[in-house]
Amino acid sequence: MSDVLDKPATYEDVLAAPPNMVAEIIHASLVTHPRPAPKHLLAACSLCGELGGPFHKGDGGPGGWWILIEPELHLGSEIVVPDLAGWRRERMPKLPETAWFPLAPDWVCEMVSPATARYDRVEKRDIYGAHSVAHLWFVDPDARTLEAFSREGGHGALVESFAESQEVAAPPFEAVPFSLSALWAE
Repeated sequence: MSDVLDKPATYEDVLAAPPNMVAEIIHASLVTHPRPAPKHLLAACSLCGELGGPFHKGDGGPGGWWILIEPELHLGSEIVVPDLAGWRRERMPKLPETAWFPLAPDWVCEMVSPATARYDRVEKRDIYGAHSVAHLWFVDPDARTLEAFSREGGHGALVESFAESQEVAAPPFEAVPFSLSALWAE
């Protein structure tokens, strides 16, 4: 999953990665993994749909967010690609002109898989915390769970866990609950 280089990885290394791979720089190392599996893609697209109407567009909800799939984040020397990320429009009134985002999001969601679990739950979680991402969700399509974390006093704390078909009302999107079952393939 990780390419070990003799020198710190650069953005050129990310750009040179094969197109069927997601490439990130985590702690100066190039980390690559295959594009998400179909059920992980479905969960990400479904979650984007659940949040997009009320929070991105303001349909039946408060609006005020940019919700995007697989944005490339340049956070200091780290380059990470979360499955989903959201920015409050008051913090980022317009999208950047670059192909990446230099501003840390307010919310990140990672679709956990066996290939990415360690990076998502440890290395990338620490990167998000170091860049003051206020809310982090982990969705596991295999286990059919969602874990919602929020940063309180500088530390990420589990707010709540959801499973199977429970109704999700978790920060920062608690204003418009949705059924977790909307994310699963079956």
